[in-house]
Amino acid sequence: MKAINKVRITRLFKQLSAKNINLTDLDQAEQRASFLKERGEDFKTLVAMCRDSIKGRYELDKWSVSVVVGTILYVVSPLDAIPDLVPVLGWLDDVTIVGYAINKLSNEIIRYRNFQAENLIKVEATKSEKQ
Repeated sequence: MKAINKVRITRLFKQLSAKNINLTDLDQAEQRASFLKERGEDFKTLVAMCRDSIKGRYELDKWSVSVVVGTILYVVSPLDAIPDLVPVLGWLDDVTIVGYAINKLSNEIIRYRNFQAENLIKVEATKSEKQ
C-alpha cells in the first residue's frame, strides 16, 4: 500500500476510534464480515466483544475499546482510504485494519473466547437444571 494511503488509513482510524458506536453499526459490521474472507470470523469476534461490552457483560480497557470501535467503524464507514466500490482493493484496506486489530488484541480475544465458553457452560448447566 502506498505511503499516502497508510497515512489516510491511520488518520481515519484515529478519528473513528474516538466516536461512539451503536447497535446499528454493529449490525452493519456483521453483514460486512463476509467480505473480509479469512478475517471474517475474527472480525465477528470483535463485533461480539463490542456488543457484550456495550451491554455490560464483558469489560474492555479503554485502549482495547478504541481499537475495537475504530476497526468496526472503519469497516462500516464509507470514508475509507480506498473506497469499497473499487473491486478487490476496496476491501484490502479493511482486511489490513482488521488484521492489525486482531494482532494487537490477540490476548484480549483469547480472554473473550474463554469468557464466551464459560458463559456457554453456565447456560447449558442452567438448562439442564430446569429439565
